[in-house]
Amino acid sequence: MKVMIVVTHLLGTGHLSRALTLARAFADQNHEVLVVSGGMPAPQLDTTGMSLLGLPPLRSDGTDFTRLLDQDGTVADAAYFEARATGLVQAVRSFGPQVLITELYPFGRRSLAAEFQAAIKAARGISRPPVTLSSIRDILAPPSKPAKAIRTDEVIAEYYDGVLVHADPRITPLDVSWPVSSQLAARLHYTGFVAPSAPPSHPEGTGRDEIIVSAGGGSVGQPIFQAAIEAARKMPNRRWRLLVGGQDAKARIAELSQLAEGATVVLEPVRPDFRQMLPLVAASVSMCGYNTAMDLLQCGAPAVLIPFDDGKEVEQGLRARALSQLDGVEVLNSSELSGPSLANALDRVMSGVARPPMSEGFDGARRSVEIATDLYEARR
Repeated sequence: MKVMIVVTHLLGTGHLSRALTLARAFADQNHEVLVVSGGMPAPQLDTTGMSLLGLPPLRSDGTDFTRLLDQDGTVADAAYFEARATGLVQAVRSFGPQVLITELYPFGRRSLAAEFQAAIKAARGISRPPVTLSSIRDILAPPSKPAKAIRTDEVIAEYYDGVLVHADPRITPLDVSWPVSSQLAARLHYTGFVAPSAPPSHPEGTGRDEIIVSAGGGSVGQPIFQAAIEAARKMPNRRWRLLVGGQDAKARIAELSQLAEGATVVLEPVRPDFRQMLPLVAASVSMCGYNTAMDLLQCGAPAVLIPFDDGKEVEQGLRARALSQLDGVEVLNSSELSGPSLANALDRVMSGVARPPMSEGFDGARRSVEIATDLYEARR
């Protein structure tokens, strides 16, 4: 099959990372895969085995997902959005997908509804229109108004063959965060969690016995890094490694380096071998995005989670509370974050009961391929 996945990450890189994991599962089954990305470039992510097309990139203005900026930090205008939609439509027509997957839309990315709709309508104009699916994570940002959920139901009913829910319904059914009507329930396909294979330990031992601090691939998390530096001074016998993401990583590292002078802290940009460090670390400090949660469950590392909650975000908080029931996991809300509170939380998770790595329930990408293939074959 020819499979096209359309994704736009606006803050971190989690959406793109999950889309690439899904794409890799299709490619591994010898399907031809095109990923169209509308977010900022993320060269640290692996795109082996697939084609990647970048639209004129966008990012959010902090947590304001209605104010979208171009690569230069200028507010995107109508012509910029039009160029994106035109590029997306051209990609649909030239590639001719047999399966079209939109990541998050129509459950989110409503500010980009025009371009997603343009792509879907262009796909309908192909001689044999593709199976069209939405791909969503375990927990969504709940709709702020009932009308948004109703509109989503309408779009799914009119344009989509199904919704791939990358979760286990026994753990996080979709209605934990989103109102599921009987009409929507009939279109849901639970896949299990989407994650790459569990990483082997780093071949060079990088990360061994360190406290690794990460905050995703976007330009957020500075308060976490600042608290980590303060905590490092209270735990001088521990080696710390802070992985800083985002387009402005170099400038932020320079700022943090001044704060960290004299502390046992290594500061560097996010790196592609991050997952291989996790099985070796003394502990992980991070936010609680979907991909981060999968990595921590698979490696069993002691973890302090600081869920992202700017701009009334609740998704990571819901996920973190669920994970806090496990051994070796502590949750610090951003309002509680400080050097002392982080140091105390780390002491507890590192001295507590060890949590074994989980090995089952992470084959959602493979299951997604099976579901898409079944729907495609049923149409032939």
